[in-house]
Amino acid sequence: MVDLVLLQSVSYVAAALGVCMATFYYAMMLREQRRNMKLTLETRQIGLMESLVQSLLSAESWSKWFELMNMEWKDYDDFEKKYGSDFNIDNAAKRMCLWSQYDAVGNLLKSGLADKETIYGVGTFGATWLWAKFEPIIVENRRRYGPKNQFSGFEYLASEMMKMAKQREPSYLIPESYTRYIPDV
Repeated sequence: MVDLVLLQSVSYVAAALGVCMATFYYAMMLREQRRNMKLTLETRQIGLMESLVQSLLSAESWSKWFELMNMEWKDYDDFEKKYGSDFNIDNAAKRMCLWSQYDAVGNLLKSGLADKETIYGVGTFGATWLWAKFEPIIVENRRRYGPKNQFSGFEYLASEMMKMAKQREPSYLIPESYTRYIPDV
């Protein structure tokens, strides 16, 4: 007959094996869950990036961009009188919309959630031109009203895209006339 001590030992070994297998299974499930969460996050980031880029490449966004690039003012106070939200709500809304989109892309880029080459490849050079034109306005607005980091993502995006443009074409400059036609002399 089977000895009681042997049966007891076998049951202890079986219980220990069961605990080990359960621990291994739990560890594998945690690893798989972490991988799935990472994939879900990446998918969401890609979706957000795709949505932002699609919006920036729309005819509506380009219309806003051209309208903003053709604005003219003498100084910050003149800008506010012509285009500030107290006097020109439509222009202010268009400006905030476009600046905020570039700000969002810049923040994704800054946090590493977007790839610099991809962002550059979809034609966000418009951010560099827009930033060059409106930097004095944004800086003065930060000084007067805050916050001090307002549109810092937009600033970062423009800076990074300009660096990439300079790497690819060292003589690249943003034209002073922006969108105005300059005949070749």
